[in-house]
Amino acid sequence: MGSVYRETYTKPLPATAEIVTVKGKKFARVKPSKGKAKLLPITTGKNGEARIVYESPVYVAKYRDGSNHICKVTTGCRDEDAARSILGKLERRAELVRSQVISPAEASTADHQGTLIADHFEVYHQHRTAKGLNAVRIANTKARLKRLADECRFTRLSELTADALTKWLAIQHTNKMSAGNRNEYRQELVGFANWCVQTHRLSVNPFANVLKADAKTDRRRQRRAMTEAELVKLLEVARWRPLAEFGRETAEVDDENTEATDKIVKRSNWTKAALTLDGLYDAVERARKTLAKNPELIADLERRGRERALIYKTLVLTGLRKGELASITVGQLELDGPMPFIVLEAADEKNRQGSTIPLRSDLASDLTVWLSDVPIPSTLRLSKNHGKIDPKRPLFTVPAGLVRILNRDLSAAGINKADERGRTIDVHALRTSFGTLLSKGGVAPRTAQAAMRHSTIDLTMNTYTDPKLLDVQGALNSLPSLDLNPRQTTERQSMRATGTDDMLSSQLVPMLVPDSGKSRQIVSFVAQASENTNVSNPMRSGTENPKKSSEKALSTEFVNKAFRVERKGVEPSTSALVLMLVFALRAPGCFWGL
Repeated sequence: MGSVYRETYTKPLPATAEIVTVKGKKFARVKPSKGKAKLLPITTGKNGEARIVYESPVYVAKYRDGSNHICKVTTGCRDEDAARSILGKLERRAELVRSQVISPAEASTADHQGTLIADHFEVYHQHRTAKGLNAVRIANTKARLKRLADECRFTRLSELTADALTKWLAIQHTNKMSAGNRNEYRQELVGFANWCVQTHRLSVNPFANVLKADAKTDRRRQRRAMTEAELVKLLEVARWRPLAEFGRETAEVDDENTEATDKIVKRSNWTKAALTLDGLYDAVERARKTLAKNPELIADLERRGRERALIYKTLVLTGLRKGELASITVGQLELDGPMPFIVLEAADEKNRQGSTIPLRSDLASDLTVWLSDVPIPSTLRLSKNHGKIDPKRPLFTVPAGLVRILNRDLSAAGINKADERGRTIDVHALRTSFGTLLSKGGVAPRTAQAAMRHSTIDLTMNTYTDPKLLDVQGALNSLPSLDLNPRQTTERQSMRATGTDDMLSSQLVPMLVPDSGKSRQIVSFVAQASENTNVSNPMRSGTENPKKSSEKALSTEFVNKAFRVERKGVEPSTSALVLMLVFALRAPGCFWGL
């Protein structure tokens, strides 16, 4: 049999309290900031000091649940009869569990319905923190769930409905929120509801059937890959721009609304000229002269430029994300072995699995030089060996405003941030450049997926590969030539079967037959020459001048085949005369060929 009661708790005796005795018992007269004074009983604490006894304003129900465990549940009722009514419902549900009418999980779900959703959120965030998720990711989840609860008016689990979420998503669509952003909010709520199902707070996920928005048709941020020429310019500007900023020339502000005679010589009429790639080194020389009395600043600016260029190069040649690169320490580098690599800790990686990132030899050499030249503060040196860097020292100081710095570097290098399709370049676009360059270099898709550390190959090939930079025309040139005149094709095949090569006919037909297919026959000849000589397609092999390679194959194979017919004196052999006669008879205008 359960019971209802009000719990009591104690607090220290206030200094302003007045102790009085009523019927042999001591009370404390306490006057709150608002209201009348109250008489509260006094008890003795564990250390012998006097404490005031307070009583809870609401009743608590105490009973045995279906598993025969003693439970205490706050009823939230100030009236005793109402509290006993709630106690009766709890005891009836415990009886249903004992008689196996409902399961303990269903009973646990019912217990959580009255708890405020903010309390569930707090337990959910503690669960994610215990899993070791990234702090930024947890903070984003908190902010999104709080916004959803406020704007959808979710106060308890029983109020979580798919209709409320669908209505909110429709409003955000009207307010021009991107499809990807709407999907992120939906996913946060779906993930929370799944956790509630796992912990028996909900029986089913109410948001499981809420459809995702089509993010492919509503992509707000489309990145493009950078070409090799653009990357070279970017690294050059990044290397010297920190120092060149101090050597920028002054230029007069061009105000079209003010006539030249009305202009007043004042400081606001002048500004610093923009840096360009052509004037970069001149600005560097002017900066050296300007800062000649401050060599420490010059050295610091040069180190900053070297670091920035090396940050860009590392991002492009490893595919690391900005946050992952910022987490790399000196101790995670292995540069001395035959295969240099970086050990990426699981806690710093996006998928929380941990990876070994291989390094190209030139990048490994650059990192070695960087670590040997960068001065080591005393706080980052090992106490036993001052010449050795502390392995916990960050490899790079990645600035928080790297996006703004990249924008200035792109402007100085003359690289358009956005292309004609509206795709832009940002820090993460360097990872897109990494994936695109892998595909352009002929790397197998599965290998590229492993290098990008993607879960699916579709993400590597479709999202992180820019088809604009791929050699699609070269791929088309590798396809076999298809003749549009099947009659001539059949004849050439029959002549090959009889041992008569069509190399000579491809040169004779344009002279004897006024046909417009001259260029077609030359293309077919090139393809056949490449096939017979087993020469790989120059577009596939990466030859810089495919035209010269084709001409070389033609010059050797054509001479060998075209003049393979036996010659007698100055006259061609009989087979050659017959061949010429056949083509002449089939020429347009000859009635024998009709």
